[in-house]
Amino acid sequence: MSICFIAHRGFSGKYLQNTEEAFLKAVEHGSGGIETDVRITKDGVLVVNHDHAAHYADGTDMVISDHTYEELISKPLRNPFTDTDLRVCTFKRYLEICRDGHMVCFIEFKGEFPDEKIHEAFTMAQEIYDLKMCSLQSFDMDNLIRTHKAFPELAIMLTCGHHDELVDKSLELGFDIDMAIGGITPELVKAFHDKGLKVALWTANTKEALDYCVSLGVDYIESDLFANEKGE
Repeated sequence: MSICFIAHRGFSGKYLQNTEEAFLKAVEHGSGGIETDVRITKDGVLVVNHDHAAHYADGTDMVISDHTYEELISKPLRNPFTDTDLRVCTFKRYLEICRDGHMVCFIEFKGEFPDEKIHEAFTMAQEIYDLKMCSLQSFDMDNLIRTHKAFPELAIMLTCGHHDELVDKSLELGFDIDMAIGGITPELVKAFHDKGLKVALWTANTKEALDYCVSLGVDYIESDLFANEKGE
């Protein structure tokens, strides 16, 4: 079985996470897919950012949901990796980069997403790229259930740290799983595979972690550093 390597927040081990540069470098590096985190600005624009706030070169922060898109891109982000002037990246630009690089798209909704934004996000994904190349991820089961109802053809993936009742619920509903390496067991991988479901693990940033994930026969491995099972 071929394992797909997913660049966690882009090539985030060497470039600023969730930025255009990190996504482009993931494509260049040879990853099979890219994971990102989606949030909603005050004026309703879908942008990518892991934390609730964007962190800027001048030492200030802006909470994504409290500011408009134009405010958020008004100054460069704090970038300890390169000299590139980076601004908050839109979800639309992420999709374009994934399309051009033929990347698998792991899309994690941060916080609760209203129905209209779920519809906007995946209508956009459908128009720009291909829903068959996308998976929605979330720690919030309600996000997953409502998105599955609206887009039944979309792969749905519970993000979690360990085996709990939500994992069992995912098995029951036919959702894939994206689990922390420390929480997975061979028995759990088998349980999902027996139902034809996929397993992703996060985040393999050492050779030992990488080898362990490969040994389990999972479908996806998320990493900040590695693009393939050779650890390159």
